[in-house]
Amino acid sequence: MSFGRPPTFSTFQVLPPERGSFPLDHYGDCKAAMKEYLQCLKANKNNNGACRHLSKKYLECRMDHATI
Repeated sequence: MSFGRPPTFSTFQVLPPERGSFPLDHYGDCKAAMKEYLQCLKANKNNNGACRHLSKKYLECRMDHATI
């Protein structure tokens, strides 16, 4: 044991979540919403406040189409 260092745990193992921290859009189900959001960002000089409603729509789509 060394002072000043945290103890080592050989049995401690970190496992990633089964579905990830946020579901990805693997099948492109939300591609139209994503493009609409990106066009809004471009039109508003990357001001995401002006496009917040589209961001919400896109994230809701991703949550609705999440696969296990």
